[in-house]
Amino acid sequence: MIIIGLVQGFTEPIPISSSGHVMIASEILGLGEQGFTFAILTNTASLLAILFIYRHDIKRLAINSIQFLKTRKEEYKSDFRFVCFIVVGTIPAGVLGVLLKDVIAENVGMTTIAIMLFVTGIALWLIRNLKGTKSDDDITLKDSILVGLGQSVALIPGISRSGATIISAIAVGMKQETALRFSFMLYIPVSLGGVVLGFTDFLDEPNKAALALPYTAAFIATLFMTYFALKWFMGIMKSGKLVYFTYYCFIVGILLLIFF
Repeated sequence: MIIIGLVQGFTEPIPISSSGHVMIASEILGLGEQGFTFAILTNTASLLAILFIYRHDIKRLAINSIQFLKTRKEEYKSDFRFVCFIVVGTIPAGVLGVLLKDVIAENVGMTTIAIMLFVTGIALWLIRNLKGTKSDDDITLKDSILVGLGQSVALIPGISRSGATIISAIAVGMKQETALRFSFMLYIPVSLGGVVLGFTDFLDEPNKAALALPYTAAFIATLFMTYFALKWFMGIMKSGKLVYFTYYCFIVGILLLIFF
């Protein structure tokens, strides 16, 4: 469980598909499918780490949005618009996640993950040299919808959520720094929604007592690994080296097709 937690934590922020890698690691370790309860638990740990890293941005956006609603002052409008676009961008993945959760879970194997890793790698390759110009103030409603649709594609294991949103954001012209922030701001409401929807499944887990220790260990491992992985990935984004993840996705995809 600690190993699975470390895999989830490391792969959640970077564009190589955390859900796909958790399935791969579980298969290699002979643990079988971890189930929805485990996914909710580890995603919650990743969410907490991301909330901590972006806590200053979240605080500013919240305060300024409330101030704009109260005063309608222009100085707060940009942050209010950013929050509105995050809400809009969340809708596609939220709706499709509720409708297709069981369908996706029942129809995914190692071959599917391999193919989706190839898709992720190709998309990363296509945007490798793009240098966007849009900052937070320049994001449009159309941009938020397109990036939100990109996030909804990542419901399929093997398609990276962070990869899909960052690729979409860069493709519509956002700067890499803006694309990264917008990507992880989009992750927050979707992940919160998943936690809320999955809470009853967690309460209904028949083996809670037996799983308490391994699940706690996985939660802690995911929490700390997500924090360090996102900090590392921020440096990668600044250096413009996303193309390295293209090679990684291709290599893992080939290995999956050969050995699974």
